[in-house]
Amino acid sequence: MQEPSGPVPFRFSWQELSGSLGDLGLFIPLVLAMTVAADLDIGIVLIMAGLMNVITGLVFRLPIPVQPMKAMAAVVIAESMLKDELFAAGIMLGIILLCMTRWIDWVNRCIPRFVVRGIQFGIGVKLVLKACEWLGGLSGWGWDSWSIAVIVGVVLLLMQLYNKPGLVVVFGAGFLLLLCDQPQVYRELTVQFPEWQWTIPGWWAFKHGLYKGVLPQLPLTLLNSVVAVCALSESYFPGRGVTPRKMTASVGLMNLLAVPFGGIPMCHGAGGLAAHYRFGARTGGSVIMLGGLKILVGLLFGNALFQLLQSYPISILGVMLVFAGGELMWSARRSLRSKRGAVVVLGTAAVIVWKNTFEGFLAGLVLAAVVHLVTGGNGNDES
Repeated sequence: MQEPSGPVPFRFSWQELSGSLGDLGLFIPLVLAMTVAADLDIGIVLIMAGLMNVITGLVFRLPIPVQPMKAMAAVVIAESMLKDELFAAGIMLGIILLCMTRWIDWVNRCIPRFVVRGIQFGIGVKLVLKACEWLGGLSGWGWDSWSIAVIVGVVLLLMQLYNKPGLVVVFGAGFLLLLCDQPQVYRELTVQFPEWQWTIPGWWAFKHGLYKGVLPQLPLTLLNSVVAVCALSESYFPGRGVTPRKMTASVGLMNLLAVPFGGIPMCHGAGGLAAHYRFGARTGGSVIMLGGLKILVGLLFGNALFQLLQSYPISILGVMLVFAGGELMWSARRSLRSKRGAVVVLGTAAVIVWKNTFEGFLAGLVLAAVVHLVTGGNGNDES
């Protein structure tokens, strides 16, 4: 039986609050790792992400998530993309998406799904390898060691098995470990409001940001942040789902509003919506509450968080990054069921790991074309 169409009333309940925490499993590790890798101001990052959560909840009235753009995050973390290049890529992608809004359905049909899944699988592997590189420098015992990493991994695995949002607990435990290991870090803390800066990168940043960030991210955004999330929203809320045009415009505007002020490139995602829904979110009130929490934390503790993250336990950050990478790899599993899909997905991922995300994207397009010529498949069948 379908739900009646019409605006979804807001609910602000414990169930909605629980659901709002569902997608933090990717948000927290990616944002933390990007902050450390690119020297970002986490206070401003959280405030801008929170504002986008609130606006998204008010506009769509559904628990539509706001997440870091995965391909760009992977390039920042694993391929040393500079902060200005990241900002330039976010601004360009916002403009491109707004220009694509009227033709989004046609553009989507032209993108081989297997290439998109290959990008997801490849950046997932790359995040896992980067995490292993970080963890490889730890000792066997101590407050920040392999033994702590193993314990954290087991806890997160158990939490996932029982569908509990345990990442927030683990994230908080990291600050307790830091207190035990380096108490002087807390004594040296200075708390102040974030310093706002209008950021327009130089031309060189736009040039490098185009091939490092925009081109690998664009197909992933169109599939996961537009097509998949729109289909899932209609599945969860029949008659109330978000249309691809509105979703494309939302992602474009979100980046043009947030990135020039120091926010990271952001998108909506099917995995985030599924996580919100699984943990109880049913209305826009869920993401509005989450946005309010992010804004509050960013305003009051942003500067302190930035200082603490310089010494945050690698044993916890590394394991969280492993789980984030694993989730991205898992999202490509359906495409591996066919020989055509496996060739394109694994070939794309291999080049991403061996070289970089942009060259992996190009290799994926070539592989998809070859597979199409040889087998006659369209590169979009994931059934």
